Amino acid sequence: MSNVRHGFETKVIEVPLGRIVSDAPLGKGVLETAKYKTILGSIEELGVIEPLAVFRSPRQFGDFELLDGRLRLEALKELRRDTAPCMVSTDDECFTFNRHVTRLSAVQEHRMIRAALAKGASEKRIAEVLRMDVRSIRERAALLDGVAPEAASLLKNRQAAPKVFSVLKKMKPYRQIEAAEMMIAANKFTATYAEMILVATRSEALVDGPKSKKRDEISPEDLAKLEAEMERLRQDCQAVEDEIGETMLSLVVAKSFMARLLRNENIHGHLKRHHSDLLASLVSTMDAIAADNRVTEQE
Repeated sequence: MSNVRHGFETKVIEVPLGRIVSDAPLGKGVLETAKYKTILGSIEELGVIEPLAVFRSPRQFGDFELLDGRLRLEALKELRRDTAPCMVSTDDECFTFNRHVTRLSAVQEHRMIRAALAKGASEKRIAEVLRMDVRSIRERAALLDGVAPEAASLLKNRQAAPKVFSVLKKMKPYRQIEAAEMMIAANKFTATYAEMILVATRSEALVDGPKSKKRDEISPEDLAKLEAEMERLRQDCQAVEDEIGETMLSLVVAKSFMARLLRNENIHGHLKRHHSDLLASLVSTMDAIAADNRVTEQE
């Protein structure tokens, strides 16, 4: 479908702090909390990692209403910064924007730490800012060492546990890519699922092939993990299948209703004259629903 509406505008922009309006009051004492101090220290040392989410104000031209990032905004003001990096939402409902925001992933965190180190920040200072120990900072800085770039690219925006990448390093590059694709297909990014893939990997696809376990040497604990993970995956697939069936039924009913409306010449003529873009998008959506329904029936 070519008429899908994006949740945010395509570019992150710098917005003057004086143009960002927030109607949400700060709670009493919130600026004294450890969370705020961590955000303040992080921005001072590393800059803004996750842009603020804003919406173009319909009340005052040039202003932006804040949807997310209240503490980041206050930290920027305290640090006397002039502007803030912002993602501009196409929807002014703050409860929906979170569906479009991808929180900081392990790969993004790795790149942030590497960038901070390249700028001269010490491991100790970064650890203090992020409230982590130095050992964790070193592990995250080396997260992608030995990981195929293609696999890292596939997982860069996924909420994969850092241990997943340790498991991937035990596989050869082509198997890492296969494993990343399997995790995406199953929507599973846990270390347990990665270990399940590792156990099922042929010895020739492992970095230490000759030292890998033989089939009859798999421990009962490994088998128990495999069985538990596969059962959870089966349940998840069943839940998705049920949800898809209900959703498709609702879409087909809605499509039939809209088709009846469009058969009315007055309604169709009005839309064509005054809302041609909306009509084209509606017809395209109905065609897509019809195509998806035919595929489902064939399956």
